[in-house]
Amino acid sequence: MGTLAAFTIVPRHVLGKGYLPPSDMLTKAIVGVGGMGRGHIPYAGTRVGAICDVDTRHLQLALNALNGGEGVKTFRDYREVLALPEIDIVHIATPPHWHGLIAADAARAGKDIWCEKPMTRTIGEGKRLVEAVQQHGRIFRLNTWFRFSENFYGMNTPVKPIKKLVESGMLGWPLKVTVSRHTGFDWKFYWVGKTDLEPQPVPVELDYDRWLGPAPFKPYHPHRVHTTFRGYWDYDGGGLGDMGQHYLDPIQYFLGKDDTSPVTVEIDAPQQHTDAVGTWRKITYTYADGCQIVLDGAGTETKAAYIEGPGGKLYSGFRCTIPDIERKLAALPDPEPQVTDFVEAVKNRQKFALNEANGHRSCTLVNIGKIALELGRNLKFDPVRQEFVNDEAANRLLDPPMREPWSF
Repeated sequence: MGTLAAFTIVPRHVLGKGYLPPSDMLTKAIVGVGGMGRGHIPYAGTRVGAICDVDTRHLQLALNALNGGEGVKTFRDYREVLALPEIDIVHIATPPHWHGLIAADAARAGKDIWCEKPMTRTIGEGKRLVEAVQQHGRIFRLNTWFRFSENFYGMNTPVKPIKKLVESGMLGWPLKVTVSRHTGFDWKFYWVGKTDLEPQPVPVELDYDRWLGPAPFKPYHPHRVHTTFRGYWDYDGGGLGDMGQHYLDPIQYFLGKDDTSPVTVEIDAPQQHTDAVGTWRKITYTYADGCQIVLDGAGTETKAAYIEGPGGKLYSGFRCTIPDIERKLAALPDPEPQVTDFVEAVKNRQKFALNEANGHRSCTLVNIGKIALELGRNLKFDPVRQEFVNDEAANRLLDPPMREPWSF
């Protein structure tokens, strides 16, 4: 359980019949108001009732963005936010090493949850977060949206036509999906850590111990926190952690893999530092049915199709080797409808399109790739047990202990 374990708060949207009137404005709190948190202050159908950050400078910038923040409560400890009965939704925009713990505590407090990606830093945190959300009947949204809206990076189309093409069987099976700059995706390898950090004084505005929270203690250096934290294994996973779920979640969706995971992960990468994240050349995931996802970090697959199967290929820009593909797809039924309005999902108690369960599975792709990179070797994975096969060192990284006093 979290450090504030015994919640007895019953928020207003679970009273009576369990529904909010459609005209009601939802009240949200934002935990973590750095750049990402401040970027999500406005959201139709909600108003901000509280903000929380361990850096007082971030809090002031957020208040400025809220035109002074009249009526907005400010906190440095997220647990005080969860104790507010007027808060309906908690938006978690902290670094990823906090995502799972805050989200699980929010679920126990009776709050609905909007969480930034990656969903959790470890697979163990993801499993327990799924349990907490479902046990307490909360509505969860992961903040990557390409499976249901907007053009999908270099494909020049939303994911829906790609889903229809895959489900039609015209490309054949199994399929190989290649994610690289040549198919329209950028792994942002500038998110790497530094290996020569000298301890620095902690700025007066930052509660560094609380920023670290469940992560192991490391002496303060500005490169560890805020905009460059992604370069360290303790908090994220470099470009893979930053962009992985944006790129991989739609693939899980259109391949029909939302309830499973790959059985192997193979890497081609330099030896990684134990603290600082480096780059990699290639990561290959293979599912039990032979489908593959290839992450081409080095950009060596210069002529790769985005999706390739025995029956045809789909390239960036939605160029397909199957003649007259757009007309053929237009004649096919659309994929099953999804609930894509988070406010309506909360009001009507409907599972959101990208929720705790399928979000955990696409985050698992990120996390097993990170573990293979950290260890510097290929791994076999059991998607049912959600653990590595005959590899104790890899399994220890599935759910490493949190720094005291923090725990689930």
